[in-house]
Amino acid sequence: MSILEHINEPDDLTELSYLEMKELAAEIRQFLINNVSHTGGHLGPNLGVVELTLAVHRVFKSPQDAIIFDTGHQSYVHKMLTGRREYFDTLRQAGGLSGYPSRSESRHDWVESSHASASLSYADGLAKAFAIDGITRRNIVVVVGDGALTGGMTWEALNNIAEHKYTSLTIVVNDNGRSYAPTIGGLAERLTRLRTENAYEWAMDQTKKELQKRGKLGQFIYSLLHGFKTGIKDTVVPEPLYSDLGLKYIGPVDGHDQRSMEMALERARDFDGPVIVHAVTRKGEGYAFAEHNMQDHMHTTDAIDPVTGVCLVPRKPGWTAVFAREMLRIGAEHPEVVAITAAMAEPVGLAPFREKYPERFFDVGIAEQHAITSASGLALGGKHPVVALYSTFLNRAFDQLLMDVALIKQPVTVVLDRSGVTGPDGASHDGMWDLSLMSIIPSIRVAAPRDPQRLREEIAEAIETKDGPTVVRYPKGIVTDDLNALESTDDGVDILCKYGDDILIVGVGTFARRAVAAAHKLAEEGIQATVVDPRWILPIPPSILAHACQYRMVVVYEDNGINGGIGSVLGNVLRKNECDVPLRQLALPQEFLPVGTRKTLLEERGLDAESAAERMQDWFRHLTR
Repeated sequence: MSILEHINEPDDLTELSYLEMKELAAEIRQFLINNVSHTGGHLGPNLGVVELTLAVHRVFKSPQDAIIFDTGHQSYVHKMLTGRREYFDTLRQAGGLSGYPSRSESRHDWVESSHASASLSYADGLAKAFAIDGITRRNIVVVVGDGALTGGMTWEALNNIAEHKYTSLTIVVNDNGRSYAPTIGGLAERLTRLRTENAYEWAMDQTKKELQKRGKLGQFIYSLLHGFKTGIKDTVVPEPLYSDLGLKYIGPVDGHDQRSMEMALERARDFDGPVIVHAVTRKGEGYAFAEHNMQDHMHTTDAIDPVTGVCLVPRKPGWTAVFAREMLRIGAEHPEVVAITAAMAEPVGLAPFREKYPERFFDVGIAEQHAITSASGLALGGKHPVVALYSTFLNRAFDQLLMDVALIKQPVTVVLDRSGVTGPDGASHDGMWDLSLMSIIPSIRVAAPRDPQRLREEIAEAIETKDGPTVVRYPKGIVTDDLNALESTDDGVDILCKYGDDILIVGVGTFARRAVAAAHKLAEEGIQATVVDPRWILPIPPSILAHACQYRMVVVYEDNGINGGIGSVLGNVLRKNECDVPLRQLALPQEFLPVGTRKTLLEERGLDAESAAERMQDWFRHLTR
């Protein structure tokens, strides 16, 4: 029987020898490869933190000691060690294990958001709470990837941590040289330069012991050596990382050497003050296909053949690919266009633009707030920046979009990938909040393309806009065929089907196609509906108002939260213009959605075409009784 089969709680690791720990690490890697190859998920990051996670759980006592993972996509090993191994065949599936820490799954999980750079702020607050209650024997351990150190929240938290000098806080910097992509920024480059064996730390400790045995002369020689060592560290590591902030620094440590990791963590645990442990790891360690994947070391995968590493999910054209090709065309025609991303060039489709126009491409690291304001600066300098982000990550840059871009009406285009429901990555990745955020920003224009042709058109129109910010949003997944309009209004609203004047259905983005299908079903029941796609959904086009007043009911059909979305905005417009037509909304409930497929999650909330038609029929029948 394998060692792994006997590990159900962290305490089960206590009596294992280092030889057994090495065997266990190999078993864990094989388990990860076998299971994630079936479900998909974050393979590379977890292969890289096996020994590190084992060491954390051997030195600290979870959940008495709080273990917090920044971002959380490297928490699979932690889940395996805390009683969830047998559920890994349900990873990222409806009713199964979350791909991130989850408080509802285990008492060992303290937080669950998958947004980067927040872990040290959680730890700062938790340490303060412990201090207020006089708790001195509970440790807090934060595992943070060096990619997350490019986020501003990390440094805001470090500033507070250094001020309060918490006695039981250990910060493990998992330095694998990469986040989603090669880590960006001066700090990351300096950390990378520290990628050496931890032998020199061991050698200094041994030298200290020997020299101190030799009296004052030995102590004098050691002080010279220690000063030399400190000088070297100060040259290659930013001092604010440890000395100037009063933080003890241990490392660099080989993150795949079990004994060295445990020794470093024990030193940190026993030190009277906050400690940074710098662990050097290799993303994808132990799986050749991940190690040799230079793009992202299999950061995240769909289902794959574990023997060959080949993806088993057919690759079909997606929205991101359409955007990537259009950016190349725009780049050739518009030399003023520049592209910005936040450590996600490949996932958002900007890698081809980076290769073609490297001098016009900027990766700012995991720093969406900086990305937006930097884009505004580029616009002030005469450029037209295109900032491509996942929709969920725009949330933290709302203030910058409002005050640093919209207020001064700069022509910045924000492209939001994965808007609406994303599915397997859970609530913190769903992009169902963006329209609610943007609907309150003056001077902003927002487009939601229904098909590839409209995406190309709307990106091009955004680039031509010179008097304020523009946003183009689209969902995760494959694209469908183009859905052409029957006719268009002067302000760009497309009329997609026209049965009559019973119901006006406003289909937002890809839901326009669902709206057409629903209109066909309504027609079979004798209810005459017309479907329009505004294309540019904010501000509400004037022709939508003109159309609405001619119908007996208006329905807005969108993949955003019901509060503050397009339905809410149109309702305000109708009331302001004293148009009393009844308005109904088909939108996502204002709640955090569980893990599941996009298709299933929408069906369960009545947002598939058939359910939408039934709800509209019920509304209309009730209205006309």
